[in-house]
Amino acid sequence: MAFDRELARDIGLTRDETAVFRKLRRPEDIQDFITAMPSNAEPDGDTCHSVRTALAKNCCHCIEGAFIAACALMLHGKPALLMDFQAHGDDDHVLALFRAGRYWGAISKSNSIWLRWRDPIYKNPRELAMSYFHEYVLGPGKSLRRVSKPFNIGVYDPAFWITCETDCWDMAGEIDDAPHFSLITPAQARLLRKRDRIEVHADSIKEFDDNGRRLPAIRP
Repeated sequence: MAFDRELARDIGLTRDETAVFRKLRRPEDIQDFITAMPSNAEPDGDTCHSVRTALAKNCCHCIEGAFIAACALMLHGKPALLMDFQAHGDDDHVLALFRAGRYWGAISKSNSIWLRWRDPIYKNPRELAMSYFHEYVLGPGKSLRRVSKPFNIGVYDPAFWITCETDCWDMAGEIDDAPHFSLITPAQARLLRKRDRIEVHADSIKEFDDNGRRLPAIRP
């Protein structure tokens, strides 16, 4: 769909911000854009940057990338849907959802080889979420336990997550408090096989270092 210039003005995007989003026509374009952004290593402590702040700082982590993706989808006439993953003893993860016909895909910012883009081949959000189960990991364990229903961030005031000049912790809280459902039962969790040494070793592959520099082994 065409870029919604009136919506961009209503949100209060600057000329430079508008120029960025005008180019992000397809989910693939959005994914390429947030993948190219250096990873936000949070050197000064935890952050939840708005779209505006993430663009200004030219870095993002998962929820910040999801905000950017949702904003881009919304400006091109698509639903601004997020999905929140809740893990056992591990960090949560947030990504943006999109649809191609009847099928679901995901746009996701990650600094590792895990938790990245999903092609729109999944019949429903739960099926898509399960595609992340075996790579949502911490050491030798598999940590993903719960996932939210699709969360429509587009119904919230843009000042809450797009143009906010401070960290968007209230928005993060809304996402965290949204309805979630379990992906596996406690009995299934007890039977999960530990990852082997090769799988654990793959965790060391990172795209960016803590200073936001792309690591040599990952250069295209």
